[in-house]
Amino acid sequence: MAKDKITVVITNRQKDVQIPTGLRMLVRRCCTATLKTENFEGPAEISVSFVNNAQIKELNAQYRNKDIETDVLSFGLCGEDGKYDIDPETGAQLLGDVVISMERAVEQANIYGHSLQREVGYLTCHSVLHLLGYDHEDNLERIRMREKEEHVMELLGLPASSSYIVDEE
Repeated sequence: MAKDKITVVITNRQKDVQIPTGLRMLVRRCCTATLKTENFEGPAEISVSFVNNAQIKELNAQYRNKDIETDVLSFGLCGEDGKYDIDPETGAQLLGDVVISMERAVEQANIYGHSLQREVGYLTCHSVLHLLGYDHEDNLERIRMREKEEHVMELLGLPASSSYIVDEE
């Protein structure tokens, strides 16, 4: 199993939301479960950063030319040849960076009526799928991605408590 070691480096870059006990372990479990579900082979490293709304808005503007807050950003390191960079010291494939707005995660957990843990787990899984090359630009891709996300959430004991459809009334 050592050859398939998954390293998740987590950094808290914000002070607006206290990180609950166990959340870092949950993020690691989400990354690992997503990679295993996708049959990812070999050692891997993922970086996860917790930021606030202002920080994620700045990153979204800088890297995506969208001057708005978002919940999560993914910065994949897969090259044009379909191969990831390798850390020469560990041999791990460097999958990329996940950036989660903790303020937005709290807001969305409240909107959807589930725990912060469930929301952060979902955002982590969603972002790791992006690092693996998934996208949701059309409806079929969006549905496939959502099915994969929900499968991982169920494996981790975090099933959906809502349909992600908010009543406008």
